[in-house]
Amino acid sequence: MLEDRTTAASSPMVWPAAYPQGYAVVDVETTGLARDDRIISAAVYRLDARGEVEDHWYTMVNPERDPGPVWIHGLTSEMLEGAPLFTDIAEEFATRLEGRVLVAHNAVFDWQMIAREYARAESEAPVRQRLCTIALSKELGLPLPNHKLESLAAHFGVVQQRAHHALDDARVLAEAFRPSLMAAAARDVRLPLLECRPLTEWTDRAVPRQSGGYGSYRPTSWRPARKRPACPHPNPGRYEDGRPLKQGMRVAFSGDTSVERDLLEDRAVEAGLHVATSISRLTSLLVTNDPDSGTSKVVKARQFGTPVVDEAAFGQLLRDVAPADE
Repeated sequence: MLEDRTTAASSPMVWPAAYPQGYAVVDVETTGLARDDRIISAAVYRLDARGEVEDHWYTMVNPERDPGPVWIHGLTSEMLEGAPLFTDIAEEFATRLEGRVLVAHNAVFDWQMIAREYARAESEAPVRQRLCTIALSKELGLPLPNHKLESLAAHFGVVQQRAHHALDDARVLAEAFRPSLMAAAARDVRLPLLECRPLTEWTDRAVPRQSGGYGSYRPTSWRPARKRPACPHPNPGRYEDGRPLKQGMRVAFSGDTSVERDLLEDRAVEAGLHVATSISRLTSLLVTNDPDSGTSKVVKARQFGTPVVDEAAFGQLLRDVAPADE
């Protein structure tokens, strides 16, 4: 529980000396989740050591390709046509990040997209550590119904104005991060900081612009089963904690995710995994942010002993999926 104001006023909080001296709260919107996808907008809120806002910055970015799921981010090819290329904004972006801890919601995704853009520009982002607000909310034991940004915002009374707009998402996250940071400092909670290593694996598969502006995605509130090509790799068995995922593993998803489910599943397929629509004894892994829920997939996973990880951990595992022939 948060310290009450009376106690806080009579006994000033001692700020943990090990905490970072500054943060860069980041949100990027992208054409998708694969290695060849591109950033189409970026926002940074710079915060001081105690989470107070210093300034903010936003830009659109011309990806030189189809913008992907327009129904999510709202940025069409026409809107992005005159925007700067990433190489044009890379120096300014770096200035906003330098010497700070990168803070993002599902930070592994934002970091990977940023790192790959800098790799394409034959440079490196000046970031050495990142902090995921999903991981921090777990450390604090926040009673959230799921790990979406909107739930974290609602918990702290922060009003979202334009969901999936990089500037507003970064603002919302900055406003929710400050009380999270204060709560962590009051309890001397160790921040879940992870190392940011420059990435070198990326592709530039040519993706044509499409007049409809939606790429291969379509907006829908009802998610029909998507027919996918058969996974070309044999199932190597169950995921083992501490070891990498392996191509051919059968992965199922349950419950809410902080990024669109279709995009998350597409990224799993792109990595060589088999996306399963149900749980069986052959399922290698279940991804869910609510392992204590009573959904049929979670119940079956318990029955079959299927390993379970959350979305943030799955994002980490997707970084290094082992080839099927290893």
